[in-house]
Amino acid sequence: MTPPVPGRVTDATADAVPGGTVRVVVVDDDALVRTGLRLLLGGDPTIEVVGEAGDGQEGLALVRQLVPHVALMDIRMPRLDGLAATRRVVEEGLPTRVLVLTTFDTDEMVLTALRHGAAGFLLKDTPPAALVEAVRRVAAGDPMLSPTATARVIAAATETRGDDVRRRQAVRRLDTLTAREREVASAVARGLTNAEIAADLHLGTATVKTHVGHLFEKLDATNRVQIARYVHDAGEA
Repeated sequence: MTPPVPGRVTDATADAVPGGTVRVVVVDDDALVRTGLRLLLGGDPTIEVVGEAGDGQEGLALVRQLVPHVALMDIRMPRLDGLAATRRVVEEGLPTRVLVLTTFDTDEMVLTALRHGAAGFLLKDTPPAALVEAVRRVAAGDPMLSPTATARVIAAATETRGDDVRRRQAVRRLDTLTAREREVASAVARGLTNAEIAADLHLGTATVKTHVGHLFEKLDATNRVQIARYVHDAGEA
């Protein structure tokens, strides 16, 4: 984790519009990605990368410490994933805006990121100039979505709300689960592997496998995507 530079101003309400410097923290478990983003963003005179972290937990601590204007947040990371870290930033009332930058843009991830308070959602193949512009716009208060993410949000918003029926059915199914099984189902919906769920919930991997087996039986699901869909439909993602 990059330590703060002594004497650096950490007021995230500082000028973040054109003419001011946008302070950014990069949170990604891939060191090469972090280096690339630092070089890319640092090459723009209007942006300063003030720190970087290798997982969501470290990233959350860094955001609390430095209060940057923008946190560039990956989704799939150890200890605390980017979606959970984003939710914590918002719940704690931190003024930092989270711009999710990921390789994945499934419906679940896009909608969950936005529901958790992300100010933007971009793919890692976003052209450099567009990424720099997105960081500045998010810092200035404008939401930013990749074209595919925008299409997914529009589709979700215009869906006929047979949604209500699906929600009630999903809630009924989830009500058959124990508290621990619900936690595991929620983790599955976040895209975590069994090993990641075990680490997140402080369980043995064998125990997690048992819980996932119970989820398949109780929810009458044949794969993890169906479990995630029930969690999402019930509004618990």
